[in-house]
Amino acid sequence: MRLRLSTWNVNSVRLRAEQVARFVDEQAPDVICMQEIKCQEGEFPRAAFEAVGLPHIKIAGQKGWHGVAIASRLPIEDAAPLNVCREGHARCVGGKVAGVEIQNFYIPAGGDIPDRELNPKFDHKLDFFEQLTAEMGRRDPKAPLAIVGDLNVAPGEFDVWSHRQMSKIVSHTPVEIEAFGKLMAAGQFTDLVREAVPEPEKLFSWWSYRAADFRKSNRGLRLDHVLISPGLREAALREGKAAARVHDDVREWARPSDHAPVSADFGL
Repeated sequence: MRLRLSTWNVNSVRLRAEQVARFVDEQAPDVICMQEIKCQEGEFPRAAFEAVGLPHIKIAGQKGWHGVAIASRLPIEDAAPLNVCREGHARCVGGKVAGVEIQNFYIPAGGDIPDRELNPKFDHKLDFFEQLTAEMGRRDPKAPLAIVGDLNVAPGEFDVWSHRQMSKIVSHTPVEIEAFGKLMAAGQFTDLVREAVPEPEKLFSWWSYRAADFRKSNRGLRLDHVLISPGLREAALREGKAAARVHDDVREWARPSDHAPVSADFGL
């Protein structure tokens, strides 16, 4: 079977329900992992997801901000929770679908000042990475695992519109790139989107709302990721190459999120 896994920072699931329905109609994801749903569990628009064939839903909601959810065509089994957020925010939800463990993250953005001592938000972001990295180091890499979501780091030179100008800006600073690299090493992960679209091609999944025409300015960042364990690599490369992409056309839709969805296919 083909399992299509999508991740999308929807920036309010209630505001974006129509866009999600259109995306499901056009791209037919079997599982969609959402971040920044900005609602509590009882406020989640379940009926809209049931209507498009995604009746199985797991939610970690929070009033006002944050919040993550998984909606699936297939049943979602429980997976051990990853309690790596020291602030207790709703930033992770996990489950198993068709034998694949999926952990959906919304990692803190980190504020504006890239200094742990001066900026508690940045310290929290790095602590989040450190705790997640330690957890991944204890895992069996042969187990099929996907870490997906808005990880809020653009790790490569070609994942930002200007490596030189962004190197002192939160999301692409050397310390964040190092933290991302340690996570990758601990889990022996493959960055599936970059496997499908190798460097030096520039690739972004987020564009600021401040740009009147995001295509014209194209000052984007690749913040949304699908990272897979060695145990999932064979399924990801079943057709001989990775099938993963950023759906940047969705950013052009009416009332869009500032993030575009990212999808990957697995042959299970």
